[in-house]
Amino acid sequence: MPLYEHVFISRQDLSNTQAEGLIEHFGSILSDNGGKLVDQEYWGVKTMAYKINKNRKGHYAFLRTEAPAPAVQEMERLMRLHDDVMRVLTIKVDVHAEGLSVQMQKRDERSDRRDRR
Repeated sequence: MPLYEHVFISRQDLSNTQAEGLIEHFGSILSDNGGKLVDQEYWGVKTMAYKINKNRKGHYAFLRTEAPAPAVQEMERLMRLHDDVMRVLTIKVDVHAEGLSVQMQKRDERSDRRDRR
C-alpha cells in the first residue's frame, strides 16, 4: 500500500483536546476506508507566516498513513469540508522516516543546523 504524510492546521480557538480529537476522527475515517494510521503527532499551537481566515495561529497536526488512494482522497475531502480545518497538505513518500519528525526534535538534536554566532 502507498505511504503518505499529512499535515493539517486547525483553528486556534479549539482546545488541545479538540485538536487531538480531530486527529483521531480523521484516522478513523481512514481506517474505515481500508487504510491505517501508522503514526500521529500533535505539534501544538504555532504562529503562521500569514493570516488564514483571520487567524494568526493554528493547531498543527502530523499524520503518517498507509492507505489506498481512494481512502486518502476521501479523508482529504472531509478535511476540506470540516469547518475547523484551515489547511491540508498531503505528500506521498517512499519510506516513512524513523522516530520523531523534525518539528518534534529538540534544537540541540538537529544535526543540520548551523552554529549561531
